[in-house]
Amino acid sequence: MKRRIAFYLSLFVLLTSCGHVKHDDSEQWIQLFNGKDLTGWDIKIAGHPLNENFNNNFYVKDSVLKIDYSGFQKFSREFGHLYYKEPFSYYRVRVEYRFTGQQLEGGPDYAWLNSGVMLHSQSAASVSINQSFPVSLEMQLLASDEKQKRTNANLCTPGTEVDMKGSLVNSHCINSSSKSSLANEWVTAEAIVLGDSLIQHIVNNEVVLTYEHPRVGGGFVNNDLTWTSGGFGADSTSWIQKQGTALKSGYIALQAESHPLEFRKVELLNLEGCMDQTALNYKPYFIKADNSKCKYR
Repeated sequence: MKRRIAFYLSLFVLLTSCGHVKHDDSEQWIQLFNGKDLTGWDIKIAGHPLNENFNNNFYVKDSVLKIDYSGFQKFSREFGHLYYKEPFSYYRVRVEYRFTGQQLEGGPDYAWLNSGVMLHSQSAASVSINQSFPVSLEMQLLASDEKQKRTNANLCTPGTEVDMKGSLVNSHCINSSSKSSLANEWVTAEAIVLGDSLIQHIVNNEVVLTYEHPRVGGGFVNNDLTWTSGGFGADSTSWIQKQGTALKSGYIALQAESHPLEFRKVELLNLEGCMDQTALNYKPYFIKADNSKCKYR
C-alpha cells in the first residue's frame, strides 16, 4: 500500500510540474531607435516625397538621433516627421530627449524649443505631399529658458479631438501640470496609450495629463485651420468622412518643427499580447489579449 501511495504521489508531482509554465515576467521593451541608424523609420517632410531626407534633417551620430538644421538656409514650412514602421494600439512609449542650439531662421514663433511625439498617427505613406502635420495626438515636447516658463508634455490635436473627465475638449492644445524643462536638459517623457480608451502623458515619472476617447474630428486645428485651408494639405474629403472615427491604433512619429533636438532613447513596451497563462510568452503586464501570438511547448 505504501508503495502504491508513493507511486501516485510521484505521478501527481510529475503531471503537475509538466503543466506548470515558468514565465519571464520582466518588461520586454522594444528599442525603436537602435542607436546606430534610422532602420525601421520612414521620413516625411512637407513638400517632399516619402523618405526624401531633405537637407539631412534626420540622422544618427554618436548613438544619438538628431533632428538637425545645419543643412538649411532658412525654414520654409518644411515640417517633418520620422515615423516608426509598425503601428501599435496598447503600449507605453518612452523617449529621452533634449533641445539643442538655436531655432532655424524662418521657423514659426510657436516652434521655439518645441517638438513632439505623435501618437496614434496616420502612416507616413498616407501623408500627402504638402501636408504639414499628420492626423494624430501630439505629446508636445517643450523646453523653457530663464525668462519664459512653460509646461511640458502638453497635448495638441491635429485632426483629432478628445474628452477629459467625460467632456469634449474644445481647445487645440491643452496644457499639462508638469514642471518646466530647460533647453539642453535631458528629459524623459512617456505616454501610456490604451487603444481608444485612455491616454496619459508622463514627465520624469510623474503623470501630468490624462484624456480619453481619441477620435478623428475637430477640423484640423479647431477654428484656426480647417481641413482645406492653412497649409494643412490633407485629403480633406477622406478625413471629413471619418469624422468621429475612434483612434484605436496608429503610428508613432517624432516631429521636426524648426528647432534642433536630440533623442538618445526611443523605446516601446507593447501592452497587447498573449494572455494565456499556460503559454510560454504570457506577460502579466499585458492589458489587451492577442492570443494568436501565444507560443507553447
